Amino acid sequence: MGFGRYLAAGAVLATVGAVGAYAQYRNTETPVYEAQVSEGAYEVRDYAPMIVAEVTYTGSRRQASSASFRRLAAYIFGQDRPQGGEDIAMTAPVLTERVDQNEKIAMTAPVLQEQVQSDTWRMRFIMPAKYAMETLPEPPSDITLTPVPARRMAAVRFNGYARSDVLAKMEGRLMAWVEQQGLTPVGNVEYASYDAPMVPGPMRRNEVLVEVTAE
Repeated sequence: MGFGRYLAAGAVLATVGAVGAYAQYRNTETPVYEAQVSEGAYEVRDYAPMIVAEVTYTGSRRQASSASFRRLAAYIFGQDRPQGGEDIAMTAPVLTERVDQNEKIAMTAPVLQEQVQSDTWRMRFIMPAKYAMETLPEPPSDITLTPVPARRMAAVRFNGYARSDVLAKMEGRLMAWVEQQGLTPVGNVEYASYDAPMVPGPMRRNEVLVEVTAE
């Protein structure tokens, strides 16, 4: 087989692997909600209560996301737990939000920064619905299990890579739509990522969400 054929075969295998990862993540458990309003890429959703495992880091979004993901993955896959236990199934999406700097932070850690600006970020893994607070494995001290009550969220979905400039643009669009719907945003804006890193850009599902109340 010539070099060109090796490259072609490698490309095919990479594509198959990416499609497989895409299919796998599309079959993962996602949080339960009921759509109250649907308008193209925009929705208002009523979410059922859930439990999340969360960790907070300070630094650039990319560096904080990478460090947070590794810590939470170590918890759900049983690599770092005080008492061990079974693996917890991965769910989607992974939620990330910028935390109010005036909020009291339970844990921060120094992170190498890619930008001059340094923010505090919280990443959340949603726990499978079969678990209750008392049945989840005990997390390490820097990870918190938090019950999230039922809430109403406005969301906009988009495909591609969730770069900072894209997130800012979609956040602006979501806020404009929320205002048009006569809703009031409360709390922090959240970024939701549904797919593994190897999933191709056009297949990647992302969302920007914010909790809302009626005016």
